Amino acid sequence: MSRTFTESAPDWQPPRRPADRAPNVVVVLVDDMGYSDIGPFGSEVPTPVLDELAEGGLRLANYHTMPLCSPARATLLTGLNPHRVGYATVANFDPGFPGYGMEVGEDIPTLAELLHDAGYATYAVGKWHLTRDSASNAADDRRSWPLQKGFDQYYGVLEGLTSLFHPHQLVRDNSPLDIDELPDGYYYTDDVTDQAISMVKSLRAHDPDKPFFLYVAHNAVHGPLQAKPADIARQRGRYDGGWDALRRTRFARQIADGLFPEGTALPDRNSEAGFDVGPWDELTPEQQRRYARYMEVYAAMVDNIDQNLGRLTETLRALGELDNTIIVFTSDNGGTGEGGAEGTRSYFSRFVPQPVPDDWNADVDRDTELIGGPQSLVHYPRGWGMASNTPFRLYKGQTYAGGVRVPFVISWPAGLRRTDGDSGVRQQYQYVTDITPTLLELTGVRRPELWRSRPAQDLDGVSFAPVLHDGRAPSAHTEQYCEMSGNRSYYRDGWKLVTLHRPGAPYDDGEWALYDLRTDPTETLDVARDHPEVVKELAAAWESAAWLNGVFPLADGSGALARRNPAEERFHRPLTLLAGTPELERYRSSRLISFRSFDVTVELDEHAASDQGVLVSHGDQGGGYSLYVEDGRLRFAYNEYGELHETDGGPLPAGRRTITLSAEAVEGLRWEFRILLDGVETGRSTSVHQLIGMAPLQGISVGVDRRSPVSWPVYERHRSFRYTGGLRSVTYAPGPQAPYDPARVARALREAAAAFE
Repeated sequence: MSRTFTESAPDWQPPRRPADRAPNVVVVLVDDMGYSDIGPFGSEVPTPVLDELAEGGLRLANYHTMPLCSPARATLLTGLNPHRVGYATVANFDPGFPGYGMEVGEDIPTLAELLHDAGYATYAVGKWHLTRDSASNAADDRRSWPLQKGFDQYYGVLEGLTSLFHPHQLVRDNSPLDIDELPDGYYYTDDVTDQAISMVKSLRAHDPDKPFFLYVAHNAVHGPLQAKPADIARQRGRYDGGWDALRRTRFARQIADGLFPEGTALPDRNSEAGFDVGPWDELTPEQQRRYARYMEVYAAMVDNIDQNLGRLTETLRALGELDNTIIVFTSDNGGTGEGGAEGTRSYFSRFVPQPVPDDWNADVDRDTELIGGPQSLVHYPRGWGMASNTPFRLYKGQTYAGGVRVPFVISWPAGLRRTDGDSGVRQQYQYVTDITPTLLELTGVRRPELWRSRPAQDLDGVSFAPVLHDGRAPSAHTEQYCEMSGNRSYYRDGWKLVTLHRPGAPYDDGEWALYDLRTDPTETLDVARDHPEVVKELAAAWESAAWLNGVFPLADGSGALARRNPAEERFHRPLTLLAGTPELERYRSSRLISFRSFDVTVELDEHAASDQGVLVSHGDQGGGYSLYVEDGRLRFAYNEYGELHETDGGPLPAGRRTITLSAEAVEGLRWEFRILLDGVETGRSTSVHQLIGMAPLQGISVGVDRRSPVSWPVYERHRSFRYTGGLRSVTYAPGPQAPYDPARVARALREAAAAFE
C-alpha cells in the first residue's frame, strides 16, 4: 500500500463460495402428515411429483421425528435434541423452565446460518412456529424470527396454524403485512409456493452460480382443513368406504412396496380411552357422508401440496438445476387425533386446552357443502388420523409410532445415484436430529467448533449420508430418547420402551411397554413382562438422557403450563389504538379479553347520518366479534365458533359520540355483552360462550374487519367495510379475571401447595 493508486496494488477479498457444483437444498416440511399419506408410502391420493422423486431417489422407511411441530422444527434446523434447544413443546407456552425457553440459543447454529456463512442464499416460506407466541408481535426484538436465524428472506406465518383462505397475519422478512383484503381465489399453499419460486428466480437473475437453501414449511395439512373446490372435487367418493377399508388397502401397498416385510401385523383400530376409533360400518349414513367429506378435503390438501411441489421442481428444471438439487420431503409429526371421535365443523371450539361446561358445542352445525371452504374451520374425526398413520398406532402428541414415524423422500439425481438392484428403500433407523448433519455432509459444509466467538453446542444427530449411498450400511443412530407432554420413549438397537401417559398420573415404571421393533415394527405385542431386564436398562437410559438433555421438570397437575412470564402483566393494562393503527397481533390481542371481563370504548370525532362501516373487529370465521354501523344503526356481531349472533344497538345519531361494548365474564365460560351509547345502554346480547384457546385467531383491527370476516353476511355485502366517519380511537380496558382463568387457577394451586409445605 502506497500514497497513490498508481503505486498501490489492489487487494480484493474473495467472495464466500461453497465448493464448485455445491448442490442446492430444498427441504419441504408438511404439517401433521401421517406415514401413509403420499403415494410412495401407500396412499391412494395421486401425488405424481412425489412418486417421480421417490422413483429416482430414496425412501427412508424407518425415519422418526418428534410428535409435535415446534420441537420437530427446532430439531430439524439445529441437529440437537429439542429440550436442549428449548422446545419441549409448541411455542405457545412459557412456564419458566429451560426446556421451555422457546428460543434457539446463541451457541446453537442453525442449518440456515451454517449454509449462509458458507456462501449459500437462504430462504424460508410458510410456517415458522419457533417464535414464542408472546414474541410474535411487531414490538418484539425479533431475535427468534427467521431472518435472525440465518434466512435472507422469509414469507409466511410465524404461528402454528392459520386459515388457508384468510391467513391471520402474514409476515415478510421482519415485518407483519398490513392487508385489508386478499384477492379472490387466494390460497395460502399456492401463495407460499409463488413466493418461493420468486425468490429462486430473483436469485438466478442476479447470480447464476450461487447455491441456495430453500425451506418450504407448509401449514397444510394441519387443521383447520381447507382446500380449493377443484381439488376437493377430484377426491369426491374416494373415501365412501371408510377408514377401516382405507387402512387395509394402504397397508397392502406398503407391503408390496417393501416398506415392511411380509408377515408384519396391521394393528387393530386404536382402542385406548380418549383415542379410540369405532368401526366405520357402525356409523349412520349421515355421519358417513359428513366424515367422508372431511377426508376428501384432507386429501385435496395433500394433492395441492404435490401440485405446488411440481411447480417448484418445474422451475428448477427450467433453470437446469433440478439434477443438482437435494430435495427432502417429510412431515414434522404424525397424523392427529385432535378432531375427536366425530370431527368438528368448528375447529376452535373443539381445540381448547381446558375443561368446558356441559353445554359447550364442540361441533357447530354447518352445511356439508361448506366443509373445506373459507366459511368453515373443520377437522376430521380421529379415525382418519388413524388411517393417515397406517400401519402404526396412535397419533401426533404420543411417542408411539403413529406420532413419530412419518414419510421421508430424498432426491438428488447428481449425487445419490442408485445402483442396480437398489430398491431405494432404506430400513435403517434415522431421527430428525440427523437431517442437519446429513445435509452438511452432502453439501460439503463444515460445522465449526466455535460459533459467534463461543463454543458451539455439540450435535446430537449423526449423518445418514453413508446409508443414502449404500443401502447395506448400518445406521449410526442407535439410540434415542423422546418425551412429549409426559409421553416417553427410548429406542436402542431395535428395542423400544414407550409410555402412553395419562395427564396427572404418576410417572412410574408401571407405564412402560416394550416392543421388539425388529420383529414387530407396528408395536402390537408388549413384551415387557418377558424382558424385565431390558425394561430396567432402557428406563435407566431414558432417565439419564432426560437429565442430560434438560427434559425435567415433567408436566403434572400443578397447572404450571398456564404460568406466564411476569413481564406479560403489561399486556393486561388498558390499551388505546388510534385510527389507522395496524392490526394488533393475535396473542397480544387475546391478553386483553381472555378469561376476563372487558370494555371496548370507541370515540367518534364526528359521525354523519350517511357514515357506516366497522368500528372495531377481533377474530374471524372461527370465532370473534365486530361492532359496526350499517343503515344508520349500531350493530354487534358475535361469532360463537361459527354460530353468528347479531345484536341491534339502536340508531347512531350524527355528531361526536362515545360507544362502549361492555363484556362481563360470568359462570359457564360465558360473556354477557352490553352496548352503550354516550353512557346509556342501547342493546344487550344473549349470553354466549367465551372465545378461548386459539380463538380469536385474528387480532384486533380498528375501523375495518380485515381479511377473514367475523360476519360473513356483512362481508358479502361490504367486504372489509372500512368506517367512513371520524374515528378517533378504540380503547380496551381489561377487567377482572374470571375465577376459572387457568392462570388464576395455577396461582391458587401454587399458593395452596406452598401453604401446605
